[in-house]
Amino acid sequence: MKYLFILLPLLAACQQGATPSANYKLPTFSEDGVYAVVEIPAGTTLKTEYNPSSKRFEPDTLDGKVRRINFLPYLGNYGFIPSTKMDKARGGDGDALDVLVLSESVTLGTVMQILPIAALLLLDDGEIDTKIIAVPIDTTKRILQVDDFQDLFIHYDVAKRLIEEWFLNYKGANRTTLIGWQDEVYAIEEIKKWSVK
Repeated sequence: MKYLFILLPLLAACQQGATPSANYKLPTFSEDGVYAVVEIPAGTTLKTEYNPSSKRFEPDTLDGKVRRINFLPYLGNYGFIPSTKMDKARGGDGDALDVLVLSESVTLGTVMQILPIAALLLLDDGEIDTKIIAVPIDTTKRILQVDDFQDLFIHYDVAKRLIEEWFLNYKGANRTTLIGWQDEVYAIEEIKKWSVK
């Protein structure tokens, strides 16, 4: 019986993250919000990406070396919104839509239901790079008690500025420039725009 108490949490943990092969094929929208797949847990510097060809999460490499950001660790759980693709022919970067989920650190590969609260628009090496900023649907898992951009702007403006400064500087000086912030309505429309049908 005592082993059952050990086994149940392990099974629950396995259920929380989707199988790696399913990560790109998950739907974009859940009943309550949007799905996010975590590639880089909060508090880490190792740059990890989901590789749809190998169906695995793999460290990103640059010049044959595993890539770590040379800056403060990720401020939230970073990943992508499944079943989205920012098509280059339409001005995107060719990847799934990026998302930063403001919550405690979760395991690599975790699939979360999220509530988009904002969109941070950046210019990265000449390409528009949109970052969806979100919180978990489950309010007990939120580190900031916000429901929309106005809450973030009014009650957590310092956190908003930290997120902005982090994205402007984590790749090094003058690599990324700020276009601006948009609210949750824009964020949802951006997700719909890049959703693969």
